[in-house]
Parts: sequence; structure tokens; C-alpha cells
Amino acid sequence: MNTDPVNQAASLTSPLLARVHEAIRAAGGWLPFDRFMALALYEPGLGYYANSSPKFGLMPGGVAGQGSDFVTAPELSPLFGHTLARQVAQALAATGTDEVWEFGAGTGALALQVLDALADLGQAPRRYTIVDLSGTLRARQQATLARHAERVVWADRLPDAFEGVVIGNEVLDAMPVQLLVRIGGQADGRWYERGVVAGDAGALGWAERPTALRPPLDIEGPHNYLTEIHPQGEAFIRTLAERLRRGAAFFIDYGFPEAEYYHPQRHMGTLICHRAHQSDDDPLADVGEKDITAHVNFTGIALAAQDAGMTVLGYTGQGRFLINCGLLDVAKNADVRESAMLVKLVNEHEMGELFKVIGLAPAGSETGWEAMGFSAGDRTHRL
Repeated sequence: MNTDPVNQAASLTSPLLARVHEAIRAAGGWLPFDRFMALALYEPGLGYYANSSPKFGLMPGGVAGQGSDFVTAPELSPLFGHTLARQVAQALAATGTDEVWEFGAGTGALALQVLDALADLGQAPRRYTIVDLSGTLRARQQATLARHAERVVWADRLPDAFEGVVIGNEVLDAMPVQLLVRIGGQADGRWYERGVVAGDAGALGWAERPTALRPPLDIEGPHNYLTEIHPQGEAFIRTLAERLRRGAAFFIDYGFPEAEYYHPQRHMGTLICHRAHQSDDDPLADVGEKDITAHVNFTGIALAAQDAGMTVLGYTGQGRFLINCGLLDVAKNADVRESAMLVKLVNEHEMGELFKVIGLAPAGSETGWEAMGFSAGDRTHRL
């Protein structure tokens, strides 16, 4: 068995790079970035989320045997999922549904926390369905959730129609984005779409093509400007709206409303890569070995939902959402270490403000109840 990290990386990257080069050739020599990002993250058996490399954990690669690239809120503290479960319980009761659906369940840590807490609240769901494209992560989820095996099932895609409460933590940020570049200022600049090409020696590089695509806002200023648009994330929300007949959905992720996302000073965009708890801005290097993500435009998510017939239940920062859902009560017996992690979840300079929560519901499902997570500090008016 090969345990050399360099050779392991090469075994992942070389076939994936060959697949990327094949896609570039098939596309006529220029591959839109969203198609590259989809290959880099999700190509079966090779992409970052489809291969067997470790991803989630408190410690960086090679430390304490975890070898992780980043940590999410459920790995930081079980208090996160236990508190989110209170919102899930309220939504299940208010909408008369009995199933939870989780997108991109990672290690299964959030599912375990939510299921444990719902059982303690006397509201264990009839079924907990995980929608995840990663077979290797699914095996880890099954091990984590063994004691809830009678309730947990897995799906590769959404059914044509379903009911229940949907949750997704750091799902929207991993959906492929398109890159737009303005060369020149607002008055005379031209917009291009940035794509991926193969150089003479086979190295991947950038190239731009003129495009009619534009960000949803005009960008003021005389400077060049790089940003992202999110058609795949918004299409996902429209699909959810078409198929979720009764229930609610809560998505937690890092991002901004539109006015902040496309602020003139954010001229380098939000695209970023994560590996071994470090970040870089070069998605064309070490393809398949690191996460690629972009911040979420929550205004675009809300508009896509509303255009498809959904109602926005609320929108606020993660810290405010967790406090509204009773985090302080959940954490009343927390030890020193758990309290330190709680601070990371809610403090504005940590995850409390960078991460936001948006709640959505099909028309009619929101009648007669208000989601507790948005009871104070709702910022829907700022979307």
C-alpha cells in the first residue's frame, strides 16, 4: 500500500489532469471555469469531493492522524448541531412533516448531532435522508450514524416531489461558479468570461473571452474587476423550490448580500482554495488535492427562491441565528473547551458574522409560524 503523500497526490492529480485536458480539447481549447470547477471537485473517483483523501477535521494534514484540510462548524462543536436541531424541530412541527433532508453531509457529524438532539426533544424524524455525491464520504457517514441506522437513508439526487425540512451547511459555496472579468473602468471597460486553457507544456492557464454575461449590479470605479456569478447555485434553489411541496429549508454558509458581494473594493472576487488549514487563490494548481469555493450571494439565492414560488423565512448572521435558537441554554453545562468553541461559532470576528443563515419555505408552508432562528436580528430587508 502506497503511503507516500507525494505519490498519493500524483495518483489523484495525474488522471484528473488528463480528464481536464480532455475536456479542454473537447471544448475547443477553452473550458469555462464552472466546468473546470465541477471536474476538480466532483469528477467520479478523482475530484476533490469524490476521492478518498481526508478533508474535515480540527487539525491540518499530517497532524494527530487527521490530515484534514478545513474544519466546519459541526466539527468545532456538537453545540452547533444540537442548537440547529431546535430550529429543525420547530419547522417539522409547524409544517406537519416528519423527514429531514441534508445536503452534503460531510463526515456525518451534523446529522449525528441533529438526530441525537431531535431524539432528546422527543421529535425523532421518521427518516433522515442524506443527499451526497461522494461515495467515500458516504461510507464515513454510515459509520458515524450507525446508532441511527434505522432512520438514515442516502440518495444521489432529489426525487421529483418530497416533503420535509432541508438543511445544508457549507453546501452552496462548493457549487461551481462562472468567473467574469472587467478590463477597464465602469465607463469604458469590457467584460470577459475567464476560462481554463492548456499551455504548450501541458500546464493549465487562464484565458478570457468576450461575453454578454454581467454581474447583477453595475460595478462603479475606474479599475479592473474580477468576480463570480452563481447560475448553478441559483438553479439548485429553483429545483428545490419545484420539488419541495411542504416543509422548510435552512442553508448556512459564508457570503454576503448582493450590495456587499459586488462592492467596488471587492475587485479580486471571493474564489479561494483550502488545503491543510491554509488557503490560496490558485485553483489551477494541485487539481483534485484541495477544496475550491466561492462566497455565496445570498440576494441571488433569495431571488431565485422567490421567483420559483418560495418565501424567505429569514436571513441573519450565524451567531444571531444560534442565539435565537437557544444556544446559550444548550451550552449551559459546557466545559471550558466547548465554551471556547462556542465563541468561535458566534463571535463577529470568527464564524458568527462571516457565516449567514437563510430560511426558505414553499408557498403555504410558512403560514402561521415564524422561524425561531430569525426572531431577532432578521436582515431580510438587506438582501
